[in-house]
Amino acid sequence: MRAAILLGLLLSAATHAADPLQEAMAELQPSSLSLTEQRAELAWFAAAGQPFAGVQVRVIAERIPTHWYEATVLAPLFSRLTGIRVIHEISGEDDVVNKLRTQQQTGLPLYDAYVSDSDLLGQHFRDDQVLVLSDFMAGEGAGVTSPTLQLDDFIGLPFVTAPDGKLYQLPDQQFANLYWYRQDWFARPELRQAFRQRYGYELDVPQNWTAYEDIAAFFTEQVGAIDGQRVYGHMDYGGFDPSLGWRLSDAWLGMAGVADPGLPNGLPVDDWGIRVEGCRPAGASVARGGALDSPAAVYAVQQYVDWLQRYAPPEAQRMSFNQAGNVAAQGQVAQQIFWYTAFTADYTKPGSPVVDAEGRPKWRVAPSPRGAYWQDGMKSGYQDVGAWTLLKATPLRQRQAAWLYAQFVTSRSVSLRKTLVGLTPIRRSDLDSPALLAAAPRLGGLVEFYRSPAARRWTPTGANVPDYSGMASLWWRQLHPAVAGRLSASQALGNLAAEFDRHLEQVGRRQRHPCAPQLNPSRGAQHWLAQPGAPWPQLDNERPPGRTLPYREALHAWD
Repeated sequence: MRAAILLGLLLSAATHAADPLQEAMAELQPSSLSLTEQRAELAWFAAAGQPFAGVQVRVIAERIPTHWYEATVLAPLFSRLTGIRVIHEISGEDDVVNKLRTQQQTGLPLYDAYVSDSDLLGQHFRDDQVLVLSDFMAGEGAGVTSPTLQLDDFIGLPFVTAPDGKLYQLPDQQFANLYWYRQDWFARPELRQAFRQRYGYELDVPQNWTAYEDIAAFFTEQVGAIDGQRVYGHMDYGGFDPSLGWRLSDAWLGMAGVADPGLPNGLPVDDWGIRVEGCRPAGASVARGGALDSPAAVYAVQQYVDWLQRYAPPEAQRMSFNQAGNVAAQGQVAQQIFWYTAFTADYTKPGSPVVDAEGRPKWRVAPSPRGAYWQDGMKSGYQDVGAWTLLKATPLRQRQAAWLYAQFVTSRSVSLRKTLVGLTPIRRSDLDSPALLAAAPRLGGLVEFYRSPAARRWTPTGANVPDYSGMASLWWRQLHPAVAGRLSASQALGNLAAEFDRHLEQVGRRQRHPCAPQLNPSRGAQHWLAQPGAPWPQLDNERPPGRTLPYREALHAWD
């Protein structure tokens, strides 16, 4: 009798282990859905995928923990649930962009879907090659669009919606560049007293670039060492590498105050310094009404170069984004003005020098300080939104199967579990969930930032950029000479603005779209600097008094 009971239990366990729905339910905990709602949503995917059983889809995404989880756990899970075979490739960000561009230029069917940055939105809606998801969901994709997709739950939806009001991409993961600092060091009474005596205000979260520089100088030059270890007041990177382009294009000029007010991006001049007339990019140089070589842009780049050379570890000048990412986690850096929250998982590992014995971070993130030209109403920083992107040229059956997979990995059944793994939240329901609120004390302010109204000021590259994949590389190639000391910031930005104008003119001849670039005539810098708005004339004082706020106040200062 006992043997029969045991056999029955073993058979039952084997049945459940082989049941894809049960397997998915077990893996995808916690969820913001109830168990009943989650089971119903997963059952819909299983049923919707049946007509596509045996279809193979190839997708590609950049190398971050969120996408590794999708590739190694969620893709096999989806395949067992639906019968659709997913090959989810992981590569470098630059490679993802280049492959997408190659597929668009050649028509070669390299992939059925891309998780690519929403930074390409301005290119997508002008090139007429990317699938317009709004139209697809109402037409050929209606039967494979989840009834529980809940688009209004996605916090990044404005970033993938083009000027025509249509949705071109679906957010898959998001991370921001924020201010990072060693809260335990900032709390030391002897350091607080020494800083106050020297600078006349408190050692707290900097609200402007003056305060950031004061703190950088204090730790690098006055403090020098803590607990017997050499310390630095700043961390960055400046190597001759494509990632230098991201460092400077990803809203550094916007943080300085180069652009016009406006969210998600300044209008008519955005944080790339590009002016649009209506929806047509009209120039990047000040001579044509842009701001890429404006006084505010020169100030931004010069500050970046000066801080890198004076206050960061010497080796930082030769590092790339990936090489620099974990340096502050080694315990020698007091603060970092441009810290990507994608590194949060690496900075919360047990035993790390920046984690205490109870597993709590010794650091915090807060809204970034602003430059001297920044005004209320401008964007405050950069937010990366990796988003599902499908091409019109992909055969319908492949598009539909890939769309099912894209919805699966972003569904409410999946998104909370994925957020806890990769720490790149995309849904408001996840940010409000008990599970993420419980995790918040171990994440150094990440959850508090995303739950605050201030988060809407951190935005991706806007729709003014008509050819992101072709223009992004111009940043690092043209500006590295300033980082290396071979050109001044003004000379390097003048070269970059001229290259941008030439590229915009070329794109305007190629694109057949009402919003294709059309350059303004060159009227000279003084004409445009005398007009209201960006480009802004040079300030008499680019170093206003330093200002800081306690952490809790800083979190809500820009709500």
